[in-house]
Amino acid sequence: MSTDYQQARAALGVRLRELRISRPGGRLTGPQLAQCLGWAHSKIYKLENGKQTASPEDLRAWVDATEQPEAFAELYARLQGFESQIRSWRRQLASGHRPVQENWNTEIARTKVILGWQESIIEGMLQTAEYARHIFTRYAQLQNSPRDTDEAVRARMRRQELLYQPGRKFRIIMWEAALHARICPPSALAAQLDRLAGVIGLDTVELGIVPFSASLKIPTANGFYVLDNRLAVTEDWHAELWLEDADSIALYLNVWNTLRKSAVYGTDAQNVINRARRSLCSP
Repeated sequence: MSTDYQQARAALGVRLRELRISRPGGRLTGPQLAQCLGWAHSKIYKLENGKQTASPEDLRAWVDATEQPEAFAELYARLQGFESQIRSWRRQLASGHRPVQENWNTEIARTKVILGWQESIIEGMLQTAEYARHIFTRYAQLQNSPRDTDEAVRARMRRQELLYQPGRKFRIIMWEAALHARICPPSALAAQLDRLAGVIGLDTVELGIVPFSASLKIPTANGFYVLDNRLAVTEDWHAELWLEDADSIALYLNVWNTLRKSAVYGTDAQNVINRARRSLCSP
């Protein structure tokens, strides 16, 4: 979990403790507050020590129990502030993958220039429906989230319509490893590689591949996007990070430009894709 996120959650915990201690009707101990709210005492401990993220309902119950309902707006603003940056997969996927995809559709629709890096899977904007179906299935199993695979695939496929709208630019770089990852059956991967080769030359797409043989200025790491130089988005196993501060955006731009120096394009990229395609037929 990011240091900034943990610090913000800890600061919220300190404020919760202040409200408990400064209750107008008299200070409450942790066990007393837990009993009042019908919670386990451990929850009070975790919230006040930044070990658990409060829900809006938790905050409302806390301010009511500590007789300071006017503090709710402040606490809720704090919660929104750090949760807008760190978007837990557990919460995002509570209703399945389709809402997440639709949220992305909205964000990409208002973006003119998308810079992307993928090190382990094919870029979502360039996936076939079958490949995407396997991706969503794997992640639903991992996160134990609702299985809305077909709806999620349809939402992702709708986003790909933007590839054919003039005035947009999708500048995507992928590591060669993404072309070989058998997250799906070989037949599905073969069709996916054919699709990938087919977008080279599309005037809205600049596709670069970093070959295994390339000299790397920095190690390959998590996939990310920079949207119109206004937003950087990356993900980890526990959460997706949406970063709007200038320093973070500048860092991700620097990473993207550094990786780009190792990429090949056009015919050379086609050759890397074709090599991966042929490897599927190797014994």
